[in-house]
Amino acid sequence: MVKKKNFKSIAISTSSSEKNIPIIAKQLIEVLSNKEIEILLDKNLSLETNKKYKSYSEKTIIQRADLVIAIGGDGTMLNASRRYGSKGIPILGINLGKLGFLTDIAPEELTSSIIKVIENDYIEDKRFFLEAAVSNKKESFLALNEVVVHSGAIAQLIEYNLFVNDEFVYRQKADGIIISSPTGSTAYSLSGGGPIIHPNLDVLILMPMFPQTLSSSPLIVSAESSIRIELLDKTNKKHLSFDSHNSISLNGEAEVLVSKAKSELTLIHPKDHNFYESCRNKLGWSSSPIKE
Repeated sequence: MVKKKNFKSIAISTSSSEKNIPIIAKQLIEVLSNKEIEILLDKNLSLETNKKYKSYSEKTIIQRADLVIAIGGDGTMLNASRRYGSKGIPILGINLGKLGFLTDIAPEELTSSIIKVIENDYIEDKRFFLEAAVSNKKESFLALNEVVVHSGAIAQLIEYNLFVNDEFVYRQKADGIIISSPTGSTAYSLSGGGPIIHPNLDVLILMPMFPQTLSSSPLIVSAESSIRIELLDKTNKKHLSFDSHNSISLNGEAEVLVSKAKSELTLIHPKDHNFYESCRNKLGWSSSPIKE
């Protein structure tokens, strides 16, 4: 059994403009300071505090923090996961958003939940990132939820060939294609009719977006697969998006390569965290089994 980490230096991060963030952050600072935890404030966190608590650069937080607490919604968690989680720092989320599949501590439970985490009463949840590269660009890009190839325009199709492990799957005209991790199966992929995948499964979802065919369905493949999307239309511009946030333009007949990244994310949850309970609460599933 792997010994749980004692968190001695904790960073507080946000990328949200939610008005309640300063209140929650100050409450969090009070809890952590009472437990003699070193507190590192992310420079993105606009907060009036005394000089004891300073803002630090991303580089310094990566060097010193052994836990990052993200305040906001899933967008904040995605941002913190790419910036810090991909560097091996565990992430814990306080939910100020609407759904919050990744941020599962409610503000009213903050004090009790954080104390439990500090006292090693928590569970670790491992997730993998997606890595995307483009044939005519040198850099690669990380995503936790999904990578999307799309036209970037309203009611405009793109044409592409899809390959899995260099084996041809199909040629398709569609608004685009979503390559989703299990983590992303409750995000953009779900809104397009994709399946919900338990986060412990090691698979990828290949989800066409409004395909020009009556027979197209989502395809689930091993996460160890190499996905290649060969874009065929020279004239229209295409776009590559990551976690519905960052986007780059694709020109000409580019190829997009997507695979499971080497880096891994560690999410920290309260010990009573349950994936199916999250689905019930956030997706409006039946709240209790029917008894005869």
